[in-house]
Amino acid sequence: MIPPGTAPAAPAGRLDETAYDRRRLRQWLAGDARADGVSRRRMLTLLAATAAVTALPAPRTAHAAAGPIVKPLPPEWFIQRGTNAETRWEALRGTGHHTPNDRFFVRNHTATPVLEAADWRLRLWGGGLRGTPAEDRPVEFGYDDLRALPSVTRTAFVECAGNGRSHYTTQQGETVSGTAWTLGAIGVARWRGVRLGDVLHRAGLSRHAVDVQPRGLDAEYVSGGESLGRVRRPLPLAKALDDVLLAYEMNGEPLPYDHGYPVRVLVPSWVGIASIKWVGDIEVSAQPLYSPWNTTFYRLFGPAHPPQGSAPLTRQTLKSAFELASGATFAAGRGHVLHGRSWSGAGGVAHVDVSTDGGATWRRADLHDRPRAGTWTRWSVPWRPTGRGATHLLARATDTAGRRQPDVAVPNTQGYLFDAVVRHPVTVI
Repeated sequence: MIPPGTAPAAPAGRLDETAYDRRRLRQWLAGDARADGVSRRRMLTLLAATAAVTALPAPRTAHAAAGPIVKPLPPEWFIQRGTNAETRWEALRGTGHHTPNDRFFVRNHTATPVLEAADWRLRLWGGGLRGTPAEDRPVEFGYDDLRALPSVTRTAFVECAGNGRSHYTTQQGETVSGTAWTLGAIGVARWRGVRLGDVLHRAGLSRHAVDVQPRGLDAEYVSGGESLGRVRRPLPLAKALDDVLLAYEMNGEPLPYDHGYPVRVLVPSWVGIASIKWVGDIEVSAQPLYSPWNTTFYRLFGPAHPPQGSAPLTRQTLKSAFELASGATFAAGRGHVLHGRSWSGAGGVAHVDVSTDGGATWRRADLHDRPRAGTWTRWSVPWRPTGRGATHLLARATDTAGRRQPDVAVPNTQGYLFDAVVRHPVTVI
C-alpha cells in the first residue's frame, strides 16, 4: 500500500513524468531550454509577472459566442462559474458510464470560439521537424486530412486540475485562489480521433525532437493586466507519442463548440489543461519548452512544497463523488441505494469504501465497472437510515496503483489536486 498523497512509481518502460519536468527546469536555468513568455526571474521564483509572448494571428474564421459558453446551461444540470460551467453530480444519475455532451462540464480561459472545420488548419512547425519549418511556413493538415488517417476510439476522463478546490476551504479552512469548483469539473467521454504520434511522423518528426507544444485558437488570456497569449502547454515527446489523441468526435458526434470543435488534444489521465481545446498549431521543438501554463500556473506552491514550486502537474489525483445534491434528504426507516463514481490518474479503481455515519464505520461498495485506467468506476451501496437528523456520507477510493484517498489533502496556494475524502452533507427525516 502506498501512503495517501504519495505518487506511485512510473510503470516500467513508461515516462517518469516528475523526473522529466525537474530535468527540464534544470536545463532552462542552464540556458538549454526555451520559454517564450517566461522570464528567467519567473523560472527562478515561478511567481513573477510574465514577459512578452509569441502568439499566432487571430484566426479569420473564428468568432466568439454571445456569452463565454455556447451550449444551454440549465440550472438543474450546471452551476455557472464565470467563463466555466460545473456539472451537478445529481444530473449524472442514470446517465451511464459516459457523460452526455450536453451535461459535460466546461472549462474556458476566455470565451468559446466558433470555428468552421472547412477553414481550419493544423499547423506544425519547429526545430524538432525535418527541415525545421518556421512558424510562418508550417506543415499543414486540414480537417479532412485528419479524418482520412487511421482513427482511434478511447474512453477517457477530462478533469480540471482545480476540481474539488472549494473543499480546501470548506473542509480544511485553507485560503486558496481560483475557481471554487466542488467536484463537478470532470466528465468521461468516448473520444475518436487520430494519434498525435501518427501526425507528428507524417509531419517529419526528427530524432532531435524533445518537446511538443499544442496551442489553442481561443482568444489571448489576460492575467494581471498582461496578455499571456493563447493557451498552450508543452508535452514531453514520449507522452505525445504514447497515448495522446487529436480528437474530432465526442460520444459519437462531432466535438461540440465548447469542447474543442473542430479538433482538440486529448491527454489521458493528465490534468485537463494539457488537453488543449480548439488546437490550431503545434510547435515541435528540439529544445525543452515552457509556458505560463506550466510555470506560474499548474504547479504546487505553499509551505508544504519546495520554495521554487513543484514540478509541473501531470497526472490527475484520486477522487470519489456521490450522485447526489449537497443537502439531499432521505426518509428514515426506508431502504435507499447510494450511487457514486471514483477515478484516478494513476490507474483503475480497485475498491471503494463508504461511510453513512460521518466516518465512524465503513463498508465496501459494489463496483459496476471493471477497473480501467483513464476513466471512472461507478459503484453503489444500500442504506437504510434509522436515526433522524443531519449526517455526512463519505466515500474513499483505493486505486490499482495502491493509492488511497487521505483524510486531509496537502494544501497549495492555487488549490490544485484536492484528493481528500469529501464529507457530503445529507439529512434523514
